[in-house]
Amino acid sequence: MRDCLKSLAVLSCVALLPVACKVVKTPDPEAASAVAQTDEARMAVYAADIWDAKVLPMAKESAVPLQELKAEIAANGLDAVGNAYGLRPEGEANPWNFVSSGEGVIIEANTQSRAAKLAVDIDGNGAADLVVQLGPVVRGTALRDAMPFIIFSDFRDQIEFAKLARALNDLASQSVTLPEGDLVGRRVEFEGVYTLRNAGDAIELVPTKLQVH
Repeated sequence: MRDCLKSLAVLSCVALLPVACKVVKTPDPEAASAVAQTDEARMAVYAADIWDAKVLPMAKESAVPLQELKAEIAANGLDAVGNAYGLRPEGEANPWNFVSSGEGVIIEANTQSRAAKLAVDIDGNGAADLVVQLGPVVRGTALRDAMPFIIFSDFRDQIEFAKLARALNDLASQSVTLPEGDLVGRRVEFEGVYTLRNAGDAIELVPTKLQVH
């Protein structure tokens, strides 16, 4: 009887000891993928998918010589030329976006800044007619807004739409290749997009094609 009582006491003590085990949840692969796939990542993938397939062909097909556009705007006004050659998101308060091409002489080159630029004279008067944005910091949303197949309602919200503009600007910057040496005085051929809110605004072109000779 005494032995039985000892055994019961031992078993009672063992039962009171904490069990050293931990429950580990099995990771959900789909949930992990959703966390990893940020807006930036998804828009970068989308931008890369459409860059060669849609953006570059559209820019080549739609580009109007810059000198011609400038003359048309001076003669007929921005809205008339915008309706003929430009594109803008819904709403008259939004600026016009144009696709243009041309060539000229580089009169100023800032390639050290993160917002690197080339100032280009296309009419030979020694003054800059446009600035070509080289990046990697590229301003504006013209590249996104000049593409008729990119529609805001196809995206989740304004934040996602803004990330797409940034991703397209990044691709434009990455596609630029410059020769070594001083660029001032060299001829450049360009194709790209820019935004105009008013006829007299400075042109800051985001290049889809750039060749320095």
